[in-house]
Amino acid sequence: MSAAETAVETIQREMTSFARRARASAGRMHPELSLVSYTLLGHLEERGGCRATDLAAHHALDKSTVSRQVAALERAGLIERRPDAGDHRVQVLQLTGAGRAILAQVTRSRRAAFRERLADWPEEDLVRFAAYLERYNAHAEGAGPG
Repeated sequence: MSAAETAVETIQREMTSFARRARASAGRMHPELSLVSYTLLGHLEERGGCRATDLAAHHALDKSTVSRQVAALERAGLIERRPDAGDHRVQVLQLTGAGRAILAQVTRSRRAAFRERLADWPEEDLVRFAAYLERYNAHAEGAGPG
């Protein structure tokens, strides 16, 4: 196996481990907010609201998965549906005040956890790592798993 093939295998293994830890830590950050719910709330905040189909497309999730998550977030009072200003037939999902508060709380906790985990990294390594992640994710948009 070449050095590049070995590196790709290591990256795949470490990214899988990272994803597993992220899912596990989401429950510790807020017991009622899964990692998927957190990312959906974050997207709604970033976009100022959107349709459920937009959430599914952006996160490459099945519409039924998003529908279940949206229903749970609505029941919890974290999001609400509003008619789209441009087309009243369309429902736009928006964060509620409670949704904004929980998202802010979990975001603070997640940032603190990352800061703690990366505290002994030199600044140049942090900058390089951030750039690599941005590059990877920009290339991976719409490219399927991984």
